[in-house]
Amino acid sequence: MKNPVFTGLATAIVTPFGSGGINYSKLAEIIEFQIGGGVDAVVVCGTTGESSTQSLEEHIEVVDFCVKRVAGRVKVIAGAGSNDTQAAALLSREAEKSGADALLHVTPYYNKTTQRGLVEHFTHIADCVSIPTILYNVPSRTAMSISAGTYAELARHPNINGVKEASGNMPLAATVIAECGDDLHVWSGNDNETVPLMALGAKGLISTSANVIPAQMAKLTHLCLAGDYAGASRLLFEYLDLMEKLFIEVNPIPVKAALNLMGMDVGDPRLPLCGMDADNFEKLRASMRSAGLIQS
Repeated sequence: MKNPVFTGLATAIVTPFGSGGINYSKLAEIIEFQIGGGVDAVVVCGTTGESSTQSLEEHIEVVDFCVKRVAGRVKVIAGAGSNDTQAAALLSREAEKSGADALLHVTPYYNKTTQRGLVEHFTHIADCVSIPTILYNVPSRTAMSISAGTYAELARHPNINGVKEASGNMPLAATVIAECGDDLHVWSGNDNETVPLMALGAKGLISTSANVIPAQMAKLTHLCLAGDYAGASRLLFEYLDLMEKLFIEVNPIPVKAALNLMGMDVGDPRLPLCGMDADNFEKLRASMRSAGLIQS
């Protein structure tokens, strides 16, 4: 039996870029906005944080800055995934040195692998550190999924704590929760699936939408933890359109646009990601206005 890294809400935060690289003063503002919203953890250098377009040096520095800024107020989960096992191990060791509470590791992308390769990849990384690892299953980006049998095998590793399940495969998530129990915790990786997954036994959510609405998403997960799924469902329905519009283009293009509309000036995504299509931008703006996040 393993204790979950966190219960409730973790926000996968954006990384603000400027002409000179990382905008650290803005990153500090983002972190404070999240903590002020009542989140239980932040994920830094994940997909939403555009880790794939950061150099190794930038990645290590951003994690280190985040750990220092958070200063133990909430958990810090450091993205460290890669399709290069040795690079993933290096980022993991550096995150542990910085004081991160846990790691987030996506399945290898582009080169992919077999299920046996996944076991060897994640086991090698978990053997390199003493802090917990959360797996990340997102086949829409990586073109491969972790199987129930692979989950069961990885659950036996003492440093593998759980998984961010973003496959959209409810039967798979249900099987993992039923068969692995507290040996492998599950967190929803899709905002709109949080209530049903937590009703099945998931421990919370690792969220993109919480960049924009941290207090609301924290409340939603805490209602679920308290067993008030009806109340959580009502809150989910209230923001369902916004959640959809925040994924109207590739993440984190819309969420950065939304934060900029809110006056947070987080900058643009790095190429190859680019600014939003004008029609989609207006749909996002309308949804934010309807949700009371902006006036015009």
